[in-house]
Amino acid sequence: MDFTLTESALAVQRGVGDICSRYDLDYWQRCEADKRWPEEVWADLAKGGWLGLAVPEEYGGGGQGLLELAVATETLSASGAAGGSAFTYVLTPGFGALTLARHGSAEQRAELLPRLATGEVETCFALTEPDAGSNSLAISTSARRDGDEFVINGQKIWITGVQRATWMLLVTRTIPAAEAKPRTNGLTVFLVNVPDAVAAGRLTYQPIPKMGANTTPSNMVFVDDLRVPASSVVGQVDQGAAVLWDILNPERVLLAASALGGAEVALRVAVAYAKEREVFGRPIGANQAVAFPLAQVKAKIELARLMLYKAAWSFDQRLPCAMEANIAKLTASQAAWEAADAAFQTHGGMAYSLEYPVARLLTDARIGKVAPVTEELLLNYLATQVLGLPRSF
Repeated sequence: MDFTLTESALAVQRGVGDICSRYDLDYWQRCEADKRWPEEVWADLAKGGWLGLAVPEEYGGGGQGLLELAVATETLSASGAAGGSAFTYVLTPGFGALTLARHGSAEQRAELLPRLATGEVETCFALTEPDAGSNSLAISTSARRDGDEFVINGQKIWITGVQRATWMLLVTRTIPAAEAKPRTNGLTVFLVNVPDAVAAGRLTYQPIPKMGANTTPSNMVFVDDLRVPASSVVGQVDQGAAVLWDILNPERVLLAASALGGAEVALRVAVAYAKEREVFGRPIGANQAVAFPLAQVKAKIELARLMLYKAAWSFDQRLPCAMEANIAKLTASQAAWEAADAAFQTHGGMAYSLEYPVARLLTDARIGKVAPVTEELLLNYLATQVLGLPRSF
């Protein structure tokens, strides 16, 4: 059994790491404070070809998989971006390139994959709804067939990156949930041209004020009588569940990678402060009450990383990976929160000062325990689907 990363993954780690070394913690602090996308980093990643990792080589990409995307996300996050970095690799390389490479039609792949590889085109993903929440099968956004078109109506919430996206992967019901047998039937995923839909007045959005991760806005989205051609279906009509699982599992993996990187940042910041800060004539890191929580965090980071890489590798091998993806997301998010909390405790009262990045790391880490799926639902999956325990509903 070989636990070393593949040469392609190591090359990604080096390449993305080289770009990230040009941007320090202060840069990421400013991006968050100014609520702006890290344009400079995005441009450098695009120029270096690091956004097209999951695009097949025939379309101008790197021909790599989820493992390389996870390594890129983790590397970017660990450089100082922390949890907010996930959106760089989730929104376009993950939601867009990875999904279309697997499920897009020949025309969709030919039109979009080359431009996704260069960063010219960006994507977002619209699933969650106000009345459905984590119960994705209960969404009510409807798509009704009308000749060669579909007419879409509905509402989405917490949709990140709409402002920058050229295309939205929009999940709809073509069979109402109450009529679908089984309930996974009747889901259909569409590619929606965001600028065209906005210009026509058929898609509107409203940013949601957030406590963190402000480099990318999240939004309420409203869809009113939006007409899209049947050729915009990703996968097959009524069979969108197959597409959805290949979006949600990579999303969990990439968010786990981002959480792990955030944990590394928090740990690095805490260790540096524990070495430098002296009280009672010695560095505070000499005290076991400070040192042991940080050592515990390190152990949990390494454990979570093993499952993260296994989940990504399994996806790339087209093996079942839902259990691994859920465990990776659960454990990485817990490690990130514990790392940020330990960093806060290590800094003491100075953690409240925005001179230090601890507050940003704490808010970024906290969101991972509830989004895009709550910790409780991850545990419920493991309890019922893996352990076979009775369902409560």
